Amino acid sequence: MNLRQLLKPRPARAAGEALYEAAVRQARQPDFYGALAVPDTTEGRFELYSLHLVLLLHRLKGQGSSATETAQALFDTYLGALDNALREMGVGDLTVPKKMRRLGEAFYGRATQYEAILAAGDRNELVGLLQRTVFDGAGAETCGKLADYVLEASAGLARQPLEAVLQAKPAWPAVPA
Repeated sequence: MNLRQLLKPRPARAAGEALYEAAVRQARQPDFYGALAVPDTTEGRFELYSLHLVLLLHRLKGQGSSATETAQALFDTYLGALDNALREMGVGDLTVPKKMRRLGEAFYGRATQYEAILAAGDRNELVGLLQRTVFDGAGAETCGKLADYVLEASAGLARQPLEAVLQAKPAWPAVPA
């Protein structure tokens, strides 16, 4: 085995990184921040990135070892990106672990709630969660549209062949305008 083969990332790692990029690309769609009035702030972007990550993790859940490895790589890439973003924003080295812990707790709380809501398909609960998290108590007029998007994205990902998702080719619905 040569050095190049040793340094080559495992397929699940590469898939997780590519899936993270696909989630970020979708979460950056301008209509989220324009037509749906998601706050174009650090917090608003964190919420949308996290939401799209949860949608992908929900799709990969219970789909075998390859999906499990890819889901872990996706999550690890997400955490690395959060760490890098904090450092680029000028957060000091001693403060980064504390902030990462708070962000990790926030993500875990959101993921647990989203998972339960997606499993139940409860639109009303989803609207309430989105209003509390993504819109920070505001956004009542567009929150329902975002909830419909989330449910459509979840159903669409569930219909996609697993291989397409593992190859980082998730098909996202259009963002409501």
